[in-house]
Amino acid sequence: MSIGLLKIVKGRWACLPLAFRFYHMEKTIATKKVRVEGKIPSFQTKFEQAIEMLLEISAAFPGTPLLIVTDSWFGNDGLLKPMRKTVGQHCHMLSRLRVNTTLFALPPEHQKHQLGRSRKYGDKMGNATTLANKFHERATTYSVNLYGKQRDVLAFDNIMMLKTLKCAVRVVWIYRRSQWVALFTTDLDLTVEQIIEYYGARWKIEAAFKEIKQEIGSSKSQTRNYHAVTNHLNFCMMAATVTWIYADHLDKTPQRCYAVNNRSHFAFSDVRKLITQAALNKDFVSFFALNQINPFLILLSMHYCVWLLKRKCKV
Repeated sequence: MSIGLLKIVKGRWACLPLAFRFYHMEKTIATKKVRVEGKIPSFQTKFEQAIEMLLEISAAFPGTPLLIVTDSWFGNDGLLKPMRKTVGQHCHMLSRLRVNTTLFALPPEHQKHQLGRSRKYGDKMGNATTLANKFHERATTYSVNLYGKQRDVLAFDNIMMLKTLKCAVRVVWIYRRSQWVALFTTDLDLTVEQIIEYYGARWKIEAAFKEIKQEIGSSKSQTRNYHAVTNHLNFCMMAATVTWIYADHLDKTPQRCYAVNNRSHFAFSDVRKLITQAALNKDFVSFFALNQINPFLILLSMHYCVWLLKRKCKV
């Protein structure tokens, strides 16, 4: 289980890995077959692991608003409630709405002489499928940067109440030729274009898994020691992040080496080849800024990252 930063690098979205956790099922831990440093680890749910990683990241950027883009499995109160309680109210969620989710209107304003407490939810509007058919005729065409191209997307948005999150959300129905998709976010200030583009960039998380496993080679480690496996995976994630940071600081956009239909943006392997060529330069030491406390450890770490990048790269 990992978490990364979605960022636009030279006109294309990329996922920069930041942290990870090893997940073990509770029944596996109960059999005492899993041991970390000779001890049986305590069980953590995926929500608890996600909150732990988000807390570490938010501590490095205090006060910075966080928008968590997740799939529908994490898009509920099991993540949002503890996240806002632990990290802060400046955290928001963007996820996909399930087709059978029931939506409610915003609660009416409290009247001056009204008896009893105010209503938390308005009238029941229906589920996502019913409302998708209802709002189809009122949909508007938006121009969105989606999957590397500027595309026209037919969509309709509305602010409603969601009981699974116990708060107001902006719901966006996206209509395709024969089907539809509903997205929601707790950040009501986001535009329809931003919601569609940010969720479309979520696919780069899956691409990041491929880059770490196949391009960098994290899955081919033959180490068995817990610390060795953890260190190797950390270096692999750092190598992937360093690659995208290097691409972002290039003066020119890298060219794609291998042509693919309907793809004009550069690939991860193209940047990796550029780093390898620069690392083979005699001025490799000046390739990185070694002005920190311990330049030897930094240089050693960078050499390891470059070695990972060079493993499958032919120069």
